[in-house]
Formats: sequence, structure tokens, C-alpha cells
Amino acid sequence: MAKHIFVTGGVVSSLGKGLTTAAVGLLLKRMGLKVKLQKLDPYLNVDPGTMNPYEHGEVYVTEDGAETDLDLGHYERFSGDFVTRDSNYTTGQIYQTIISKERRGDFLGKTVQVVPHVTDEIKRCVLKLADDETDVVITEIGGTVGDIESLPFLEAIRQLRYDLHSRNCLYMHLTLVPYIKAAGEVKTKPTQQSVGELRRIGIQPDVLIVRTEKALTDELKKKIALFCNVDREAVIVEKDVDHTIYEVPLMLIEQGLDELVAERLSLPVGRPRIRDWIDMVETVKHPRHRVKVAVVGKYIEHQDAYKSVYEALRHAGIAHKSKVEIVQLEAEELEKKNGVKGLAKIKPHGILVPGGFGHRGAEGKIAAIRFARENRVPYFGLCLGMQMAVIEFGRNVCGLTEATSGEFDPKSAQCVIDLMPDQREVTQKGATMRLGAYPCALAENTKARAAYGAEQVSERHRHRYEFNNQFREQYEHRGMLFSGLSPDGRLVEIVELADHPWFLAVQFHPEFKSTPIQPHPLFRDFIGAGLKYAKDHQDAGMVGTSSEARGPE
Repeated sequence: MAKHIFVTGGVVSSLGKGLTTAAVGLLLKRMGLKVKLQKLDPYLNVDPGTMNPYEHGEVYVTEDGAETDLDLGHYERFSGDFVTRDSNYTTGQIYQTIISKERRGDFLGKTVQVVPHVTDEIKRCVLKLADDETDVVITEIGGTVGDIESLPFLEAIRQLRYDLHSRNCLYMHLTLVPYIKAAGEVKTKPTQQSVGELRRIGIQPDVLIVRTEKALTDELKKKIALFCNVDREAVIVEKDVDHTIYEVPLMLIEQGLDELVAERLSLPVGRPRIRDWIDMVETVKHPRHRVKVAVVGKYIEHQDAYKSVYEALRHAGIAHKSKVEIVQLEAEELEKKNGVKGLAKIKPHGILVPGGFGHRGAEGKIAAIRFARENRVPYFGLCLGMQMAVIEFGRNVCGLTEATSGEFDPKSAQCVIDLMPDQREVTQKGATMRLGAYPCALAENTKARAAYGAEQVSERHRHRYEFNNQFREQYEHRGMLFSGLSPDGRLVEIVELADHPWFLAVQFHPEFKSTPIQPHPLFRDFIGAGLKYAKDHQDAGMVGTSSEARGPE
């Protein structure tokens, strides 16, 4: 029978429930257990696919094509295992299912209520992951204790402990112990009140994870344990880390969380085997080189909008024992303030344009791509970043001065990016995008083939528009290589420039398959090209061990 861990949060949002959930999943997996991770989100949207990145941050795409919460990216990066659409449910999905059942008459005329019908559906979603091969299911409850939206989820996990027996369920509550600078003290009252609110709902935490800027004394830990009714050894401190979020699992091990969870859930396992993780963190702490990458996007102001991209760049830096300095540039600002001069002043060793939708900022991205192409700066385009590279090349190399995308101007005669002919009518009637994993065949003697070291790969997609094959011959004639195609040759997946040190753009999202232990090969080679560019321009300075402090995000 699978064991269950439920992770809740209190006081404020953005404490790092997702990172903590991922870190615990890593520890249990490295103890030899089969672990599945899940996020339950209390918002009414069916999924985050149509939500503005400024509202929600990155939309993470799973192998099976689900548009999900960005915390699932943390789950995969830490555990190294793929999640599925069953790893993310929202209130919108729960109610949609219940209303469909009610309309079909599945409830046999009964009054449909939050308890038991909504809570039963939530429990069904949790138990769906608890198959015979799974040892532990870790479920993160989105939102904050006290929010009206999350009450049905909390009631459901309260019932699950009753249904499954206390030795099969563990409640882990993440809360804040703030430091009041004026008083020079840390305060435990917010944690006490958060736990009190949780206990009023009927849930007594087994483990408290307390987020703090300052280290806590033994006296403060005893106080928290006493007033929150948890064992002293079950008060685990998550202090802001100094170098990287990947230090979090090591911090939890130092305090014995792995042994505590194993004992509480009666799991017959040993200590986690994490030598490679320790080595990876040491590499982050002591980089040998520095490489500067300019990321040009339209959602730069929101730190989480390109979360997986930033992490994949850092993973690639680890592979080269290098610190990746990420310079975030707003694409619209490049349009307004002659961004080419700004790029020249920054002197990046590489330029990356991530995915996105819509025309806003497109000309700024095109200007950045032209700068990279003409100045032979390594360039990496992701999804829309590939489409913009195709448009830039068409306008400035192929003589297609009106080159554009059908997304921006569907009536243009030079839509080098467009809907496929057999997709136009369907898409206009409301069909969704190409989502999830698709195969890609790699051409010989290309940078893509050299990076992957394979003839065919699988990558995740989230887009609607494709390269227009009517222009393929014209592009090839002017030096663009189509180094990655769908197995049937119809869809362009990767483009390169043969006469450029490293200019490569992809229609998919490789950032979703990168981990700190196994950096994505394209990101790895992009950073490698950036380091070579820096060295050739005598700008690959050594770096020390200091880094901007950041806690679990």
C-alpha cells in the first residue's frame, strides 16, 4: 500500500512548497523508493494554459501534453522522473468533472455538495497515483492555509488520513518565521497562528518546515514545538540558501528529515545516496569560469515566467564548471531604446530568445537575433525564438522584406511561419496547440546531431504555428540548415546557420527536460559556445564563490 505525504503552506505564499516537495521527493527516491509527486491547485481555471505569465508564471508542459503548474518543473528537475497530467489538478478540473457527472445523472438525483462529492473527487485524484508499484505519493496543496479556495482540498486530505490509517499518511506544513530587523528578533507567532488555523480544520502537522532568513536557536525550536504540538526533532529549519536552490535537500538531510519521514511512515530504507548531488552543489559553489547570457523576452519582469529556461542555463553552467550570469532584457524596451546599442554595451557571450505568444516585443527579439547573427555571438532560440530567427533571416538574408508570422499578420503573402494547410480550418474552429512530446529526426553533420549524439530524439512542444515549407528551398539556398525534422519530414523542428559559430533554434522547449545532474545537450553546447566566444574575446574571467543569495522560490 502506498504511503502519502501532504505538504501545506501557511502565513504567506511563495515560501517554497514546490521546492520542498521536490527536495523530499529526491531524498525518498535516493533511498530506493518509487515516488510520485502531485500538485493540487485551488484556482478555478481548468489549467494555467490560458493564464497570463504575469499572473501565474511559467506554464510547464508534461510529456503527455498537459499544461500544468511550474512546480511540476521542480519535481522533474529534482527527481529526474517525468510527471504526467495526473500530477496536477485544479479546482476548475474538479468541478468540471463533478458537473459532467451530475448532468449524466451519475449522482442518482442526490444533492451535490462540497462534502462528500467534491472531497471524494479530490481524494480520487490523489489515490489515482497510488498504484501497486508506488511506495510514496507526495501531494502539495497550493495556496495558503486560511484561503477559502483551498478548504475543500484540506478537508479531503483530512479525510484521507482517516481512510488510510495514520501510519500511512504524514502531514508536512511549511510556514514562515520572519526576522524583524527593527527589533533584531525572529518571531514565531505567525507559525503558531498558521498551525492553529490548520488544527481548527482538523489537521495536526507531523512535521514543520520553517522558512527563515536567520538560523534558529534551540530555544526557539523548542518553543515552536511546544506551541504547535509537534516533536522537537520534527521542527526542520529551511534557512535561505547561499548559492543555489539545489542545496535544499542537503539542508534537510543534515537535520534528519529523511530518517524522520522513514520512521513516521514505517519505511524500511537506508540513508539517501546523493554523492553526485553533493558534487553538483560543490561545483555550483566553486565555478571556474563566467559566461554572460542575455535572455530577451516579453515577460522578463516576472521572475517565474521563464523559470525552466533560467534553470536549464544554470544546469549547463554546472556541466562546464561555470557561473552563468543571466542578463534579463525586456524585448519591448529593445524596440523603444535602440536595443542593439544596449546589447553591444552589455557584451553578452550568448543570446537566448525564449518562447511566448503574440506580437508584442517581436521586433525587439528580431533585432537581438540580427545582432547575434551579424556579430557571430552564439544564439539559441526556443519555440517563438526559432520563429523569430526564421523571420529575421528571411527579411535580412533571403530578401523577404515582409517576412512575418501568420500569428501576427495572417493576410501577408510572406508568412514564413504559418499554420499548416490541413490545420487552418481546424484551428480557426478552436482546436488547441501541438502539446507534449513529439519525435525529431536529426540530420548528419549538424550541431544538433553532435549535441544529442543520436539520430532521433523526443522533445516537448507548446505551439500552434510552424515553418512554412513553401519557403524551405529559398532558405536552404541562402545557408539555413534544417537540422531537425519530424520523422515524416513535414515539420521543421531545428534550424541552424552553417557559417555561424553557434546559431541554433528549436521549435520545441528543451528546457523542460534539463536537470542539474543531466543538463540538456543543447543548453550544454550553447553555454560551451558562449565560453569559447568569451575566451576568444578575452572575456572569460575566473569567478569566486560568491553568488546572490536566494532561498527556496
